[in-house]
Amino acid sequence: MSLSKRMRDAQRDDSPVKAVRSPRHRAEAREHILDELRNKIQHHLIQELGPLLYDGRLSEDALRRQVHEHLELALSQETAPLSGAEREQLFLDLSDNVLGYGPIDRLLKDPDITEVMVNGPNSVYVERGGKLVPVDVAFTDELHLRRIIDKIVAQVGRRIDEATPMVDARLPDGSRVNAVIRPLAIGGPFLTVRRFSADPYTVADLVGFGTFTDDAASLFEASVRGRLNIIVSGGTGSGKTTLLNVLSGFIPEDERIITIEDAKELQLRQDHVLPLESRPSNIEGRGEIKIRDLVRNALRMRPDRIVVGEVRGGEALDMLQAMNTGHDGSITTVHANSPRDTLSRIETMVLMAGLDLPTRAIREQMASAIDLIIQLSRLRDGTRRITHVTEVQTMEGDVIIMQDLFLFDFGMGVDDDGKFLGKLKSTGIPPKFAEKLSDQGVKLDPSMFAVEKFARRATGMR
Repeated sequence: MSLSKRMRDAQRDDSPVKAVRSPRHRAEAREHILDELRNKIQHHLIQELGPLLYDGRLSEDALRRQVHEHLELALSQETAPLSGAEREQLFLDLSDNVLGYGPIDRLLKDPDITEVMVNGPNSVYVERGGKLVPVDVAFTDELHLRRIIDKIVAQVGRRIDEATPMVDARLPDGSRVNAVIRPLAIGGPFLTVRRFSADPYTVADLVGFGTFTDDAASLFEASVRGRLNIIVSGGTGSGKTTLLNVLSGFIPEDERIITIEDAKELQLRQDHVLPLESRPSNIEGRGEIKIRDLVRNALRMRPDRIVVGEVRGGEALDMLQAMNTGHDGSITTVHANSPRDTLSRIETMVLMAGLDLPTRAIREQMASAIDLIIQLSRLRDGTRRITHVTEVQTMEGDVIIMQDLFLFDFGMGVDDDGKFLGKLKSTGIPPKFAEKLSDQGVKLDPSMFAVEKFARRATGMR
């Protein structure tokens, strides 16, 4: 039976095709047939346009015109009965599939969505307002999802196949992409896209969100301008890259900044910025350039500042040595759950460099190099807050002495909607690095360290 005949039958109550005549079953049958039509036209478009879809010389507008012309022609030649709404939806779906990122294309354009998680062709979740929710979106099949993944990684010169079944990449708008395919992804492929605002958040935005206070913002600005070495730590999705972008905005315009990342995410606004990006090995297992290689190379590029997107391994040693040899003002991020855990993680990563260094020597390097640790957390209400602003002071015996300058007051409880009422409060202790800042011509306002009383009893608890 032809597709057009089946579509007519799916709309009729007396059709022999429809053993069950409920509206729900008729709608399901028609949707199934529309899927077939969608796949047929999409296959035809890809065959017709072929290499044009991946021709970098063709502008986006020119490619879009070509696709839309072929799509209009294909739909006009289709004999299947289509309503105006169905024709319009088919046009949008096919345009997204061929020009964009298929069913998730519209999710990636939604400013309220911060993350898209594809757990296989038929399961898609998004993060909205800090909460994970499922969405009624699906790919046609595993091949459809795989084709979208291939398109994403090809845009940045990466590859994904059985030999390399995992990949980190980015979209043209800077969104971070991770993909895992078979044989590693059981029931996959899996695709995770972390979106970043096209217009990066500012200090005022984060203060407005309650991430930190005006006093903390003043301390951060003074610390960056005064060339302190800063570690931003936190868990996955806690907002480390966003805060790193904001801190980088305090770097003076007349400085030469080198950024080092696995996949470019930082959006610095200064003119003199040199972004470096690591590279995986090729199909023959050669040509890999690690973050550690880039950190060492950056030291030969006459940097005023080195900003590393994230320290994950042996590059921690090179970063500490850079901080201790005249490259003050470096900023990086680390995955850790507390300031003390941050130092433990860095110590472990230094050992990953393969050098047999005594523990005390590593800790002396850390105590000398790191000035400030800013700890971020994603709270259970979905908000991202700074919970600790901690000064790294000195060594006493084998222990690095640290001092909290600001702490988040969890004692204030939550409101009726489950939102935390607490905020970042000063502990009343001024930092010892104030003298170091003064040497750089940066003065700290003592009032920002005024004692703030922490709540002893939670209020507004449910």
